[in-house]
Amino acid sequence: MPFRPRTAVSGAILATAAVLLCPAAAAARPAAAPAPPGWSAAPAPGDGAAPSAQDRPTFYLEGAPGTVMNDRLSLRNPTGRAVTVRLHGSGAWIAFAAEEVTVPPRTRATVPFTVTVPRDATPGDHPATLVATAGGTGSRAVGRDTVPVHVRVSGPVLAALTVENVSVRGRDGAAVIRYTLVNRGNTVLTPRLAVRADGLFGPVLRRGVRTLPGRLSPGQSAERTETWADPPGLDAVEVRLTVTADGGAHGSATASYTALPWGVVAGPAFLLAAGAGGLVVVRRRRRAQGPGGVRGGGPVRSAAGGRPPAEGQTADPAAELASTGSGARS
Repeated sequence: MPFRPRTAVSGAILATAAVLLCPAAAAARPAAAPAPPGWSAAPAPGDGAAPSAQDRPTFYLEGAPGTVMNDRLSLRNPTGRAVTVRLHGSGAWIAFAAEEVTVPPRTRATVPFTVTVPRDATPGDHPATLVATAGGTGSRAVGRDTVPVHVRVSGPVLAALTVENVSVRGRDGAAVIRYTLVNRGNTVLTPRLAVRADGLFGPVLRRGVRTLPGRLSPGQSAERTETWADPPGLDAVEVRLTVTADGGAHGSATASYTALPWGVVAGPAFLLAAGAGGLVVVRRRRRAQGPGGVRGGGPVRSAAGGRPPAEGQTADPAAELASTGSGARS
């Protein structure tokens, strides 16, 4: 269809007139504003002291055993209705000034809390968490938020890590290495693991140092496994696990693993069983033959049916007569 300038100009004039004459219609559908986010919990802004004065992602508190430390939790409610929040800490060291707080709409509330370090607390890291839970009518929960608290008790720091209960078991052509990591020190550790295995003819497995997922708190233990996809089919192997962590933590342990195919095990067992059976048969035959190698074991009788000859006598009567006759002739 050919372009017509008059038609295009007329259409533009009509559209402009419609907007100018009906401004209410043009503004009838404004862009919808995003809904305000729900309530949240976070560390209250600091007073300029280290480690941060604004927008702290976590709490960081440090003190000696017996110290009482203070800080504040901020509850923000940008919604259009009041929110009641219950507060508690994950450990016995934490105490809030109020365990339940109602935050009015579009308001921020600040709740003080204390961390009391026991006098017998071990130096090192003691992680904890502040938990804030808001509930509606009845038991209907409308939100939950948590804030980490990093508590460090001052004093000598000991980083100690051990690997224990190492075992190796074959399964479906592969092998599974099981072990337990134990944090024996007083600081939080991120373990690193190296695995090696040596057989009778040399190395059969080498896995370099790698960082394991998760962290271990002081006194915490974790059971873990390593999959060995291609262990040797015939060998006697010693598997060694070595674990390390920051601060000089180091530990190692070994376990033995013997791989034998079924044919290697079954062959000698069959030969041993066959040899034992043959020995039993030979012994039974000897017992059946009796003393002297005569089968039946009964007394030996003479051809005439008499008793067996005494020692120094011959068992043949004819020979005895011949001997007697020869003596008479002489």
